[in-house]
Amino acid sequence: MCVHICENELMSFIRSYVVPEGFPDSVSPSYVPYMTWRALKHFFGGAMGVFTTQALLHSVGVSKSQAMPGAVAINWIIKDGSGRIGKMLFSRQGKKFDYDLKQLRLSGDLLMELGAAVELATTAVPHLFLPLACAANVAKNVAAVTSTSTRTPIYKAFAKGENIGDVTAKGECVGNVADLLGTGFSIIMAKRNPSLFTTFALLSCGYLFSSYREVKSVVLHTLNRARFTVAVESFLKTGSVPTLQEGNMMETVFNIPWCKDGPVVLGSRFKEAFQDANSFYDVKPVFEKERYVVAYNPLKGNIYAVLKDKAKSDDILKAAFHAHVLLYVLRSAKHIQVSNEYTSGDHVTPLPRSVDLQAHVAESYNMVSALYEPFKSKAKEQGWVMSDSLLNPGRARICEQVR
Repeated sequence: MCVHICENELMSFIRSYVVPEGFPDSVSPSYVPYMTWRALKHFFGGAMGVFTTQALLHSVGVSKSQAMPGAVAINWIIKDGSGRIGKMLFSRQGKKFDYDLKQLRLSGDLLMELGAAVELATTAVPHLFLPLACAANVAKNVAAVTSTSTRTPIYKAFAKGENIGDVTAKGECVGNVADLLGTGFSIIMAKRNPSLFTTFALLSCGYLFSSYREVKSVVLHTLNRARFTVAVESFLKTGSVPTLQEGNMMETVFNIPWCKDGPVVLGSRFKEAFQDANSFYDVKPVFEKERYVVAYNPLKGNIYAVLKDKAKSDDILKAAFHAHVLLYVLRSAKHIQVSNEYTSGDHVTPLPRSVDLQAHVAESYNMVSALYEPFKSKAKEQGWVMSDSLLNPGRARICEQVR
């Protein structure tokens, strides 16, 4: 009886450190898989830290074997200082961290591994310790910024009610515990003098796989460009909007953050969207009642949504939806081949000039008139938050009085 009570008290003590109060009802279902993969990632990260630190210390010792300890310390300070400068410069990106949260988190982990690999490389060329160590520290500090900047939105997605602080604290505790366990494991392994590069390669694979699974397990309610594309394409093909779980699972996380992630460009400049003024005037009458203009530029193989100066939040959403509808119409026409960059990276094949673009634009307008409101309604039913803020529409606008 006493043993059973002690076990319960021990479990209660452990739970108070690693799970939020009221668990599992206080967090979303995706919390457990996320924290599991997060713990594994930190375990591998902690293990790698031992080997990379060992490599750096060995390299600075070899490259400065005849130098005074003060010179070695100066090199180490310069290495750390360059990393902090890189972190400061990268932090100015600000709002952009919200646009492609998952993509940025995964890219940050890839950058972290690149930095660790460069640190390891200092053992092969110790005389290049300072430039390599500085480059590695810049990469790792930039990666740290991405991790810090994307942490809160992810934890916010797990929290139910006003417990974001509790969720964050417990999540960080799990990460620290896993990091310490990985460090201890690596110290034990290091005493056996394993192959440095083989061990690092294995730990890196575990780290990156855990990072990928960690990011994929996050279920966000907002529609950024990638999830918006998934939702619209599914709606146009099946008439239904994917659930939060389905939409997040279908979202690709390997895109380069902030870069154009497909043949649809939202908020583009006039000269990018239209070959010449006549191209604009050809489609302008279709959008007289709208605060945007959607067009296809055959020279670039992309769909462009150009926003007018009075475009509001719903206008931006509608412009993005219309752009995807036009893409769907053009791809459905067998004699037209639009850029497949988003899905397969195929070479862009320009649209023949002889094709009647006005007819396709008019067809897309009729479809949007009939489908936009049902799309929004079904998206909201599935729990999606409809906002233009994460679509990154840019600042380019055209005057509605263009002649």
